[in-house]
Amino acid sequence: MAADQPGRLRYERVDHRFKALPPDADGLTVAELAAQRRDLFTGGFTTPVLALSAEAVEHNLALLQTYSERHGLAFAPHGKTSMSPQLFTRQLERGAWGITAAVPHQARVYRAHGIQRIFLANEVVDAAALRWLAGELERDPDFRFICYVDSVRGVELMNEALTAAGPVRPLDVVIELGAGEGARTGVRTEAECAAVADAVAAAPALRLVGVAGYEGEVPEADGESVRAWLRRLVALAVAFDAEGRFRDGDDIVVSAGGSAWFDAVADVFAEIPALSRPVLRLLRSGAYVSHDDGHYRRLTPFNRVPDEGSLHSALRLWAQVVSRPSAEQAFVNAGKRDAAYDLDLPEAQVVRDARTGEIRPATDIEISGLSDQHGWVRTGPGADLEVGDWIGMGLSHPCTSFDKWQLIPLVEADGTVTDYLRTFF
Repeated sequence: MAADQPGRLRYERVDHRFKALPPDADGLTVAELAAQRRDLFTGGFTTPVLALSAEAVEHNLALLQTYSERHGLAFAPHGKTSMSPQLFTRQLERGAWGITAAVPHQARVYRAHGIQRIFLANEVVDAAALRWLAGELERDPDFRFICYVDSVRGVELMNEALTAAGPVRPLDVVIELGAGEGARTGVRTEAECAAVADAVAAAPALRLVGVAGYEGEVPEADGESVRAWLRRLVALAVAFDAEGRFRDGDDIVVSAGGSAWFDAVADVFAEIPALSRPVLRLLRSGAYVSHDDGHYRRLTPFNRVPDEGSLHSALRLWAQVVSRPSAEQAFVNAGKRDAAYDLDLPEAQVVRDARTGEIRPATDIEISGLSDQHGWVRTGPGADLEVGDWIGMGLSHPCTSFDKWQLIPLVEADGTVTDYLRTFF
C-alpha cells in the first residue's frame, strides 16, 4: 500500500459534514484537531457522538494477527465492516494479505487508498464495474484481484465485458460453493461447480484459481454442520486440483471465514492436504476490529475456545438525556440515524453525570426502542438519571454502526481523543 494514501486523509478539513465534531474546530485539518488531544466530554463534541476505543482496537488487531499466524492462515479481513482506510492500513501492517470487499464500489475505495490485493466475495456482472476493473489490472501489474463466480451465465457476462475492455491479463476467480439449500449465493452442487469451472476454462478473460464460500450461511449452523460444509469446500478444491482445473497461477485459493465460525475454518483448513501448488488458506473475518456488544459478542469463536484469547468491544455511542417525563422513562438524543438497530437495540452501559463528570454503571436503565433521532429509555427504581446526563451505549453488529459516522474519534481510556477514523460508505 502506498505510504502516503491514508496520510492524505489527515489534511481533510473538519466542518459541518461530520457529525458530533466540535463546532469550534471548523476549518482545522483532521491532523490539527487530533494534535489538540481534546477530551471527548469537555472538548466541545456535541451529542450524540460515536467513539472508538483506542486500546480495544489495538488489542483486537493484535489478537487476530497472532491467531492467523498460529493457525497458518492468510488473512483478508472484510472491509465492509468499517470502510476505513486507516484501519485497513493497520490491518495490513499487522500482516493481512489484503482486504475483502462485497461490491465494486468498495473495491474502488480500496484502490483509491492504495490497496494492492482485493478479494471480492461476490460475483461481478456489472459491465461498467468490469470495465473499471480491467483498467486497474492494465494500469497496475502488481494489483491482484480475486472474485467469486457462481453461475455459467455470470461467467459469460464477465468474459464478454472484460474481453470488450481488452484486459492485458485474465481476472482471477474462485468458484463459490453455496452453504446449502435456502442459503444465500453460491453453486449448490459439486456437479454444478464443475459446470461453472468448465465455463471459466472456456472464457479467455478469466482464470480459475480456487474455491470459496461463506460458512455463516449454513442453515441452522452449528459446529458440526459448519465443519461438514467446510470439508465439502476442501474436497472440491482437492478434486479440482486432481482434475487439473487450476492450470496457471502461483497458488490455489481456498477461502471462507466470517466472524462467527472462524475457529471451524481454522480447524478444517488445517486438514487441507498438499496440492499441486501452494495453498492460500484465506480467512476473511472483518467484524473483529471493533467487535460489538450484541451479535458477535454472543457468537465469537473465542467463547468456544477461550484459550485463544478474547476480543474487546471498541464501539460506544454517547447520547445525552434530553427528556425525563416520568420516573419510568427518559429519552436520549440518539436514534436510528446514529445507532445500529438491525439486530439488537443499543445496550445502556454507563452514565456520565452532567454535574460531576463521574462515570457510573447504568443501573436499572434499558434502551427500549429507537425513533429517528430519539432513544427510548426505560428506567427502574435504581436508576440515577436526569436531563443533561450522558449515557454510554454498547452497539450490536458493527457492520451497520460505522456506516452512520464518517469521522469517528479514536479515544483513549481517560477520554483523550488521539485520532479520527474516516469512513467511506
